[in-house]
Amino acid sequence: MKKYVCLFFLILAIISCSEEKIQPQVEKSINPGEIPSNESWNSKIMFTDDGKIKAVLFTDHLKMFDIQKITLLDGVHIQFFNREQKNTSWLTSLRGKVDDATKNMFAYDSVIAKNDSGTVLKTSELMWRNKDQKIVSDKFVTINSPKETIQGYGFESDQHLDNYVIRNVTYSASESKKKK
Repeated sequence: MKKYVCLFFLILAIISCSEEKIQPQVEKSINPGEIPSNESWNSKIMFTDDGKIKAVLFTDHLKMFDIQKITLLDGVHIQFFNREQKNTSWLTSLRGKVDDATKNMFAYDSVIAKNDSGTVLKTSELMWRNKDQKIVSDKFVTINSPKETIQGYGFESDQHLDNYVIRNVTYSASESKKKK
């Protein structure tokens, strides 16, 4: 009886080992460039130069696309640091994008930039240029500082919002005029 039971299980094992392999279905309609190569949630990225912190990026959701050489960001908060590594300015936006080839960063949707001396920039879109570390926008901007309020189209500033220019001014008021 033991021989028959062993023979039965041996035959069962041989039958279950077949050459038929199951192939997984591959979705052919998805382009490989549409799928992120890396994804991260609640990320913190530090940007340094010669061992000194230049900026720290916090993002709720990060998606890197190697083929397009872009990184998409949701929920953006950036802290910029001066040469003494003091946090001097901040930038927030709902969405952002980094051009991985140029390292330029774009901020979209409810963009607010602030510095430690009380200057606040509000706009719908801006770009931080890596090559000269300038903030630029061709969109409508509002600057509120302790000295003035300026609105207009076209903007350029250093990343600390200390020296800025608005090209097509539509409104301007100095602090002394605002108090009257």
